[in-house]
Amino acid sequence: MSAPMPTGVHYHQRSRELALTYDINGESQSFRLGAEMLRVYSPSAEVRGHSPEQAVLQTGMKYVGLKNITPVGNYALKLHFDDGHDSGLYTYAYLWEMIENRELWWDDYLHELKKANASREPLGIPLQRQ
Repeated sequence: MSAPMPTGVHYHQRSRELALTYDINGESQSFRLGAEMLRVYSPSAEVRGHSPEQAVLQTGMKYVGLKNITPVGNYALKLHFDDGHDSGLYTYAYLWEMIENRELWWDDYLHELKKANASREPLGIPLQRQ
């Protein structure tokens, strides 16, 4: 199946999850991606580098959230994170790939953190979000 285009996009502030709704075979289906996962798997060069060897492991992103979502044409979303990151374009194909692989990618991320002796927890004192 080629990547479908979402029919709805909604950000849930409390749970820090992006809900994407799709029409699949005439049925409305919704999937959620956490802001932390979206941030650590940003398609930006800042995160991914220009090759796999240049990728930068994102740490301390447990409480990251979204400030804004901007549609880009009919093919992508630009996500504006509350840590200032906003340089990646999340194509609808990439978002669908994330949905299909979210468990595997999350396990890989946790493995890489452990291997690097790094943490999801931010450095310093976490701020209370309203």
